Amino acid sequence: MNNLLVLTIIVVVYLFMIGYLGYHGYRRTKNALDYLVAGRSIHPFVMALSYGATFISTSAIVGFGGAAAMFGMGLLWLTFLNIFVGIVIAFIIFGKRTRRMGHNLDAHTFPELLGKRYQSTFIQGFSGLIIFLFMPIYSAAVLIGAARFIESTFPQINYHTAVLIYTLIICAYVMAGGLKGVMYTDALQGAIMFLGMVTLLIFTYTHLGGVVNAHQALSNLATKVPEKLVASGHLGWTHMPKFGSALWWSLVSTIVMGVGIGVLTQPQLAVRFMTVKSNKELNRAVGVGGLFILAMTGVAFVVGALSNVYFVNNPQFGKISLAVAEGNIDKIIPTYINAAMPVWFVYLFMLTLLSAAMSTTSSQFHALGTAFGRDVFERVLFHKKKFKYTVLATRIGILIGVVATVALGYRLPGSIIAIATAIFFGLCASTFLPAYFGALFWKGMTKAGAISSMLIGFSVTAFWLLFIHQKESEPLGLCKLLFNKPTLAKFPWTVVDPIVVALPISFIVAILVSLFTKKVPKAHLDSCFKHI
Repeated sequence: MNNLLVLTIIVVVYLFMIGYLGYHGYRRTKNALDYLVAGRSIHPFVMALSYGATFISTSAIVGFGGAAAMFGMGLLWLTFLNIFVGIVIAFIIFGKRTRRMGHNLDAHTFPELLGKRYQSTFIQGFSGLIIFLFMPIYSAAVLIGAARFIESTFPQINYHTAVLIYTLIICAYVMAGGLKGVMYTDALQGAIMFLGMVTLLIFTYTHLGGVVNAHQALSNLATKVPEKLVASGHLGWTHMPKFGSALWWSLVSTIVMGVGIGVLTQPQLAVRFMTVKSNKELNRAVGVGGLFILAMTGVAFVVGALSNVYFVNNPQFGKISLAVAEGNIDKIIPTYINAAMPVWFVYLFMLTLLSAAMSTTSSQFHALGTAFGRDVFERVLFHKKKFKYTVLATRIGILIGVVATVALGYRLPGSIIAIATAIFFGLCASTFLPAYFGALFWKGMTKAGAISSMLIGFSVTAFWLLFIHQKESEPLGLCKLLFNKPTLAKFPWTVVDPIVVALPISFIVAILVSLFTKKVPKAHLDSCFKHI
C-alpha cells in the first residue's frame, strides 16, 4: 500500500468521525439556545478542550512557530501570557462573571452580552459588525496555514483546491450542528492536537541529541544570524532582541502583547463561558486548559526555534530556517515536519494541523454567523419585533463569512499568518476590552462611556494601521496615496503596535466619559449583577 493511499484512508476516517460528531450536534440541537450557546449544558472537559482547540490554530502552530524560527525563544513570553491571561485570568476572573451575567441577561453572544449590559442596541450591532467585517482576516490566516500544509503533504492537491475542499467540509458541519456540533468536534480535535504536539517535541529533542544539546546548539548558532536581522536587533535565537530595536518592538508589542491581551476579547472564546452550567465547571476546566495551551504554543515555539539547528546541521540544507523557506516564515514548520520527521508522523501531524485549523475555523464561522444573524440582522434590523428565524439568519451569515474568508485566503500575501492574527487580536482588545471589563467589574461604567471607548479604540487602531505602523501602512497604500510616503511617523513609532497606543486611550476615554454621563439605572444593574 503506497503512502498516499494510507494517508487518504487516515484522512477519510478522520473526516468520518468529524462528520459523525457534527451530526450528533445536529440531532441534539432543538432551538436557538442550542444553536448559539450549546444549550448552556456542556461538560467542563469538553468546554476546556473546545476553548483550547479554538484558541490554538494553525496560526499558532504554523504561523507563530515559523515566527519563533526567526525571533527565537523570546516567543515563549507569549506562551506565558496565553496561559496566565488566556486561561487563568480569562476563566477565573472574566469567565465566571461572563457566565453568570450571560445567564442573568439571557445573552447568546458576546456582542449581545455587552448590548444588554449597557441597554444599547448600537453596542450590540456595532460589535457584531466589527466581528463580521474583520474576523475573515483572522479566519483566512488560519485557512492559509492549513492549506499550506495540505499543499506540501499532498503534491497532487494545489493550494487553491486545498483551500476550497477544507472550507466546504467545515462549512457543512458548522451550519448543520451549530455550537454543539462545533464543540463536540473541537473535543476530538483537541485530543488529537495534544497527542501530535507532545510527540513532535519528543521527536525533535531525540533528533537533536537531547534537551541540553539541542538548546546549546541553538545558542551556538548566534553567528549564523543574517546581517539584516542583526541590524534590526537580533541577538541570537536564545536571547530576546535588543531592547528598543525594531525586532524587539515587533516581538513585544505586536506578537506578545497583541495576542496575549487580545485573547480576553475574542468573541468565539468568550461565548464558551456561557455554555457551562456553573462556575464550578469553569474551575474544573482551568487545569485542562492550561496544560493544553502549554503543550500547544510551548511546543510550537520551542520546535520552531530549534528547527534552525536541524536545517543548519543537515548537509541537504546547511542554512537557517528562514533561508530554507526562502523568507516565507509560513513555510518553515511544514518544511521541517516533512524533512525531519518519519512518514508516519507526517500523517499524524497532518491530522494535528487539520484539527487545529478546523477547530478554530469552525468556531470563527459560527461567530461570524451569530454576529450577522443575531447581533446585526435580528437585533438591529428587527429591533423590538418578534423574530423566528435566528438560526436561518445565522446560517446565512456563516455562508457569507465563508465566502469572504476563501476570497482573502486566495489573495493575502506570504508570511501573513502571524501578522493577520495579531491585527485581529489587537483590534478586538482596543475596541472591546474597556467596555467588557467595565461591564463585568464597574457598575459606574455608562452606556456613553462604553460607546465612546469602543469608537475611539477602533478609530485609533485603524488610523495607526493605515498611517503609522509601516508593516501595514506600506502595503495598504492609503498613506502613500494621500501623503506620498509610506508612513507619517518615524522610528520607533513605525514598529510600535496599535494596541500600545489605542488600548490605554480607550480605557481613559471610557473612565472620563462615564464619570460625566447618565448612569445605568440601579434596577437594571441589580439584575445584571444578581448572584455576582
